[in-house]
This record gives sequence, C-alpha cells and structure tokens, in this order.
Amino acid sequence: MDKTFLSSLYDISGKCAVVTGGAGVLCAAMCRALAAVGVNVAVLDLNQPAAETVAKEIRSSGARALGVGCDVLDRSSLEAAARLVEAEFGRVDILVNGAGGNKPTATTGPDQPFFDLPAEALRWVFDLNLMGTILPAQVFGKMMAAQKNGTILNLSSMNASRPLTRIAAYSAAKAGISNFTRWLAVHMAQEYSPAIRVNAIAPGFFQTEQNRFLLTDRESGELTARGQSILAHTPLNRFGLPDDLLGTLLWLVSPASAFVTGVVVPVDGGFSAYSGV
Repeated sequence: MDKTFLSSLYDISGKCAVVTGGAGVLCAAMCRALAAVGVNVAVLDLNQPAAETVAKEIRSSGARALGVGCDVLDRSSLEAAARLVEAEFGRVDILVNGAGGNKPTATTGPDQPFFDLPAEALRWVFDLNLMGTILPAQVFGKMMAAQKNGTILNLSSMNASRPLTRIAAYSAAKAGISNFTRWLAVHMAQEYSPAIRVNAIAPGFFQTEQNRFLLTDRESGELTARGQSILAHTPLNRFGLPDDLLGTLLWLVSPASAFVTGVVVPVDGGFSAYSGV
C-alpha cells in the first residue's frame, strides 16, 4: 500500500473554508481543526466581534483566518462576505453551514401548548436553520460552480430523523436540511461538476450554551429528566464533545470521501441505532 497516497487522502492544506455560525461552540472547534491542518478559514458569524475572536486565536497559532460579520438570512450580507473572503484567500473550496438554533417561544411546554406557538417564532426557527443553510449554499455554491470544484457540509441533527418532544419547528427545519443536502448533492453534480460534493453531519446530543440547562439543572448541575432520558438512549452513555465531530468533518471535506455525496452521517453515540429495548 502506497503510504504517500494514503496520506494525501486527508491533505486539504492550502484550501479555503467558510464556516457559518463559526463563533459557536461546535463550529469554532471546526474552524480550529481546519486551520490546524493547513486550511485558510473564514469565520462567519452574526456576532462580528465573536467571529474575530475565533479568527484571532487561529492567527495566533500561525494559521490564516478572517473574522467576518455576516447575516446568513441576508443575501447582500452573504455576498459582501464572499467578496471579502475571495479578496483575502482567492477562492472558496469548503463551505460548512453551521449557523442554526432554536427559540424558547417556538418550544412547547406546560404553559405553551403547540396550538398557541406564535407563527413568527416558528418562522424564525425555520428561517435560521433551513434558509440559513440554503442562502449560503447559493452564494458560495455559485463560486464552486464556477471553479467546477468544492465541498459543502451542512449541519443537520438527530432531530431530523428522531424528532424530540417540544421542539417541533427545530426538528422539522433540520429534517429539511437533510432533504436539501441530498437534493443539492445531485443538483451540483449533474448541473455543474461531479467534483462538487454535498454532505451533512447529524450530531447527536452535545452540550452547548443553547441547551445546557435543558440537559442539566442550572443550580445543582445534575442531569434533568430530559438529560437522563437522552443518556439512557445513547449506548455510549455520554453527551458529545466538540472534538467528537472533527474526524467526520475532516473526512467529509477531504479527498478521503471523494466518492461520497448526498449522505447524512450520524455522530450520535449510537442514539439512532438504539430502539430503547
């Protein structure tokens, strides 16, 4: 076996990656990992100072990074970000669509039945997750179409295939991302270039600032009933850590997955494999 060939499978040094939601816990870890293997990273986030903080940290390690304030729901904002990235790095080879989230007012509960969830809250969740994936794919995917080469990686969720209670809009939006991933994979390969691939990661249950107090009690730090239920259905018996996503990330954006497109890869500790029995 040729060791040089095997090493080249994961060589993405010199490429340029754009990561939306790049200042978040999971996506910041992805930005750092990409930079560590020699990728030039554009950290896009609605919070520009937070994006620049991540980029500055990467630059301090000797890698190249750009922090860009960007609204993934605003086409003109995305196009302005694309111009900045192109001016800095010359091209875009990798797009990671990581922007997303949920909203308390779109979540059911004892005092908030499904029938009373406000339409504007539901639309906010749909837009941020689904349109916040489609619009960047349009802007940066157009650059890849012109290059005839590139990789798009979307962030779906376990909620796409195994919807959790209470979060109807978030689950439905993530299911839309999984479906869109498959659609876009076929479209880009058939209409523009088979060297453009589109895949997704479906994380299981990772503790972030957004869900921390749904999984653990704010005062005691003990697991909530919801957190206990999740671990009871996760064979590896723990929540995911940001580093748990990095191997799958690097595989899906590298030549190692050159014949992989249109897939949604669970990174979930076995949650999707377990029936509960």
